[in-house]
Amino acid sequence: MRGNAPKLSVIIPALNEEKYIGHAIEGLRKQTFKDFETLVIDGGSRDGTREIASRYARVLTFRKKGAGSARNFGARRARGRVLLFLDADTRPSEGLVRTYIEAMKNGDIAGATGPILPLEKSVPLRIRLGYGFVSKFFVRATLLIGRPTFVGSNFAVRRSAFRKVHGFDERMMTYEDWDLSNRLRREGRMVYLRDAVVHTSTRRVRRWGVIGYFIFYVENIVRYHLSRPTKSVYKQIR
Repeated sequence: MRGNAPKLSVIIPALNEEKYIGHAIEGLRKQTFKDFETLVIDGGSRDGTREIASRYARVLTFRKKGAGSARNFGARRARGRVLLFLDADTRPSEGLVRTYIEAMKNGDIAGATGPILPLEKSVPLRIRLGYGFVSKFFVRATLLIGRPTFVGSNFAVRRSAFRKVHGFDERMMTYEDWDLSNRLRREGRMVYLRDAVVHTSTRRVRRWGVIGYFIFYVENIVRYHLSRPTKSVYKQIR
């Protein structure tokens, strides 16, 4: 983007995501609100990820391990007043950016999220129900008890608040998104926006199985709230 700084910056970490990054890029290209920039933080892909992403995004190379580190790197180079974090296998709805921009006009809001639904059309009912439970019930429940738990594949934050809490904790290889949302509550309201919809790949839950996926995250939640180190390994699924 040229001229004045855009109102919002989309930040997407990616590594060997040629099968999926096109969904994210195409969804951003179709946004009804246009005053934003897109930064893809590439971890050293050896496939066509960079080529596909560069059709619409600024691609930056950053090889340090961890999604939190990549997101922080992108945030330091972003120009928008609002930072929107998406995953490389996530397609945003056409009104996503506009929804976040409108919400952030309220200066009391520090961070926001919305529904995360399956990307694939043919998904077993148990997986579809699981996504609905987490993104429509669980996340809202964490807001009600004052312990917001947002997922990094659909997470917008006011840049000033992000800086005050020093961004993602780069020591954490997992749970770094939930940790950030929990710390951000000190800087303002954390809200759920039902129109801020994204569709993300179910590849991980399909590979791990519903039970395995559930056990991984429940264990991480317990470890975090007992002030113990969270999981240090997050298997790559391509």
